Amino acid sequence: MIGGLHVNNLSHAFGDEMVVNGVSVFVAPGEVVCLLGPSGCGKTTLLRVAAGLERLQKGQVRIGETMVDDGATGLHVPPDQRGVGLMFQDYALFPHLSVRENIRFGVGADTQARRAWAETALGQMGLSRHGDSYPHTLSGGQQQRVALLRALATEPSVLLLDEPFSGLDVARRAAVRGQSLDMLRDTGVATLLVTHDPEEAMFMADRILVMNNGRVVQDGSPEQTYFQPDTEFVADLFGTVNRLTGTVVDGALATAIGTFDARDLEDGRVAQVLVRPEAFRLAVVGETPAPRPGDAPYRPTSAAAPTSDPGVAVTGARSLGRASLVSFVVPTDNGDTKLEARVPGVFLPEPGSRVTVNVNANQAHVFPVDDDV
Repeated sequence: MIGGLHVNNLSHAFGDEMVVNGVSVFVAPGEVVCLLGPSGCGKTTLLRVAAGLERLQKGQVRIGETMVDDGATGLHVPPDQRGVGLMFQDYALFPHLSVRENIRFGVGADTQARRAWAETALGQMGLSRHGDSYPHTLSGGQQQRVALLRALATEPSVLLLDEPFSGLDVARRAAVRGQSLDMLRDTGVATLLVTHDPEEAMFMADRILVMNNGRVVQDGSPEQTYFQPDTEFVADLFGTVNRLTGTVVDGALATAIGTFDARDLEDGRVAQVLVRPEAFRLAVVGETPAPRPGDAPYRPTSAAAPTSDPGVAVTGARSLGRASLVSFVVPTDNGDTKLEARVPGVFLPEPGSRVTVNVNANQAHVFPVDDDV
């Protein structure tokens, strides 16, 4: 039997605005797939259509082998008959029910077997002593875990999560994510999770579907999405990037910080390289920046030896605890351009001093300047 969630060629509009445009999604049993994208890209609408909360306009939705939405025939199975678990960012816990009663709530959940499951699950999530408590007495992280257990209590074949960790503070978020992921792995449910947080998607997902303007623009593992972005938009989604522009010559893009592979672009094309702050390797002038495991080969812009390299001028450095943020300037055709590096540990050169710069090419990505997707 084919399980999981199948969304085929789904399109959805609000008035004249197309918010989801021809999107297909498959989530296998036991798989966690994240819809990642900025606000307004269509990811929550897609989730709500899959849940049956929005009436499907075009396309199909299947849960396992059961068709629950068909735009051609008008078939629409109500949300409570789909075998789907739902969890929203506000958790929507019942204030008049205890934690234990919230978890047991739902058709088919209040059986002896599910009551036993609820007690075991409370223990797994560190909530055993809160079974008789009411939601308002719990912390945000505890409420999140109760909401997740309530969504799982009915043994859904598909779990749909909308920004489930967005209400948590940074200190609690990592721990709650870890507990939630362990629970999802134990249950083997097909999970589709909506988020705008790239770090959350990297941690939770087996696959990431990046959405922009109602379309999926990349589908891949977290590692593929981060290290092999298909577009400038995808590369930029994962945090601050440094940009330098140049012209492709002989399949390469030469910049003030090195020469980068541009074989996919024709010669004469104006292009830009996007370099993540953690891609830089810095050292005081006269020393060679140490590579790190996984670094790709680096091509400098000249054959100058490190000892004769004048380096670049540091404009500022500050400690972030586990890393140091160092800003420096490089000469370009439009004057000095400020770049920013993130260096592990403590590396705090004085403003005005000079450092040698190398780049891990695995975290530098070349795109044409007119690639606006």
